[in-house]
Amino acid sequence: MKKYYLFALLALVSFTFFSCKEDDDNGGTDNTAVNVPETPAEASALVNAIYGPLQTLSSSYSFFLENATETTVCFEDVDGVDGPQISEFLTDDGNWYVTKIFNRLYSSINAANTAIALIGQADAAKVNVAELVARAQFIRGYNYFQLVQFFGEVPIITTYPEPAEAEKTTRKSIDEVYEQVVSDLNAAIANLPEYSDSKYLPTKLAAKTILAKAYLTWGSKPLTADQITTTATDPAKPVVDNTKLTQAIAYADEVINSGKYALRPDFNTIWGVGNENNPEVIFAIQHFGDAVDAQGNHQTHCGYTWPKNERQEPHIQWADISFENALPDGDTRKLYSYTTKVSFSDGNIDTLTWPLSVVRPGKWIHRDGTGTINTLDNQPNDIDHVDFRLAEVYLIKAEAQFYTNNGDKGLAAVNVIRERAGVPPLTAISEGAIRQEWQNELAFEQKHWLNLVRWRTLISSVKDKVPAYEYYKDSYTAQAQFNGIVYNNVPADPTRFEFYRRINKHLHSKVANVNGKFYRFPIPATADDNTTRLGITPQNPGF
Repeated sequence: MKKYYLFALLALVSFTFFSCKEDDDNGGTDNTAVNVPETPAEASALVNAIYGPLQTLSSSYSFFLENATETTVCFEDVDGVDGPQISEFLTDDGNWYVTKIFNRLYSSINAANTAIALIGQADAAKVNVAELVARAQFIRGYNYFQLVQFFGEVPIITTYPEPAEAEKTTRKSIDEVYEQVVSDLNAAIANLPEYSDSKYLPTKLAAKTILAKAYLTWGSKPLTADQITTTATDPAKPVVDNTKLTQAIAYADEVINSGKYALRPDFNTIWGVGNENNPEVIFAIQHFGDAVDAQGNHQTHCGYTWPKNERQEPHIQWADISFENALPDGDTRKLYSYTTKVSFSDGNIDTLTWPLSVVRPGKWIHRDGTGTINTLDNQPNDIDHVDFRLAEVYLIKAEAQFYTNNGDKGLAAVNVIRERAGVPPLTAISEGAIRQEWQNELAFEQKHWLNLVRWRTLISSVKDKVPAYEYYKDSYTAQAQFNGIVYNNVPADPTRFEFYRRINKHLHSKVANVNGKFYRFPIPATADDNTTRLGITPQNPGF
């Protein structure tokens, strides 16, 4: 019997409820001896090890992706570290979220390489070799898609048991990484079931969904390292690759026309533990909560910190009321995307509007059966993270159609989304309308930074929008000025000055610091254990 060593993050540890980032299971390697599996349980354990690192990232993506845009500010910690650092466009290669996300994705890849190699040697009469290997290929392709979007050119590691040093440290081209994504997902499709009611299990249709998004992104011609600058102007958007965007449309159509998924008639029934695995969800990362899975999905409280104590600074919040105001009152997406009131079973009500508190992202808040009232006095972290749902597939199709001048250029696809939201259909389509629909539909679902990078509007979105925000005004820079504010006929609470002064500081920092290097995140300087340098060169430009 052959014996190998598993180089992957396998330890599952418990973490406190109160922190979104203090989950230092250190991301180190586990050199536990691993055998070629002889039973279905042994083979499944190898595949399940791939998911542990990903469970630690569900809430981290909020601080990583939402903060690096014009939409949110982060008070998770003191300024200058981690989430607040990203919020102010001061990110460096020692940032915890950069370090964590890069290394955990590779930990998952290493576990996938292990599973593919060892399960591939198993007796197919005893173990479902084809499907389990396909699950590992699916997750490896998914991980490389994440990495290439976040970091650009990255090493491609597919060997087991131990890759050569050059394989671990040599950055591959953007095209090579996307080719690996496509290769893995297509290989997975051959042996996965078409569909599963358990949305955390890889399927053919989930793989095709990711392929649709990958071809949309790849076909939009991502910036290569030599195109990155540190200027405060967005790079020009190139002519798209029609062939790749046509592929995106084809994969989107396969998912839409499969009949396996459906938009929920009520947008607000997508969310909450009771609605997990609903017919709109295509792929999700499963969570059981702290002390049970690798971390728990802390999005359940990061945007609403803390229940029944609205005066305490939340970890992450919307930067301005204009995002909520952009949706008409009849738009059903408004209630959960921009939460302004939460009631509790004891009759207490948190009114989450200025000047008491900023508006919070509400999609991940636990709620009772009616979907409109939170009867929980805490926010347990056992909600699955929805990575892809059917509404996004419609938007992928619409965007690809628009840029390829295909059919109605995405009008019908956008109107399907708008109809569910209860807003009038568009009679004509435009680039701006499609982009606005992405924001309206997928607010705080960790897609916005990816969109801005794909559209090459990251810098202008900050510089053009943020100076118009309420909290950017000079009124929030000094106590005397703050005391004179009357907003919506309500005078400012002088005890809240420091809270709003900090928002003001973050907004001014966003405008002052954003530049072209933030079209990527830096390659982290160290591994999770903070001792081993990664040896990957060169660093991304500007970092």
